[in-house]
Amino acid sequence: MLKLATDLDALTRFGRALADPIRCTLLLELREAPAHPADLADRLGISRTRLSNHLACLRDCGLVVAVPVGRRTRYELADPRLGHALDDLRAAVVAVETDRNCPDADENGCC
Repeated sequence: MLKLATDLDALTRFGRALADPIRCTLLLELREAPAHPADLADRLGISRTRLSNHLACLRDCGLVVAVPVGRRTRYELADPRLGHALDDLRAAVVAVETDRNCPDADENGCC
C-alpha cells in the first residue's frame, strides 16, 4: 500500500535529488520529454551504470517513474507538476551569487 509523504519528507527527498548536478540535469532533461536510459547516458556523457544509479535515486525519491515500452524502459517525471516546480526553482535562484557557497557546505560544495 502506498503512503503519501509528509510535506517534510517530500521536501527532503526533493532536496536530496537536487543535491547532485547529474540528477539535476536528468530532471531537467526529463522535464523536456520522457527518455530511454541509453539516450540519457549519451546526452549527459556518462556511463550507463552511473546513470542507472542516479535514476534509481530519483525513483526512490519518487520524482521519476520507469515506464515499460516493449522490451525497453522509458523514464519520465512522476508528476507533471515537478516540471513546473523545477521552472519555479530555476527562476528563484537566478538572483543567487554564483561565487557563494552554502555556509554548511562540505568540501564538495554540498549542503
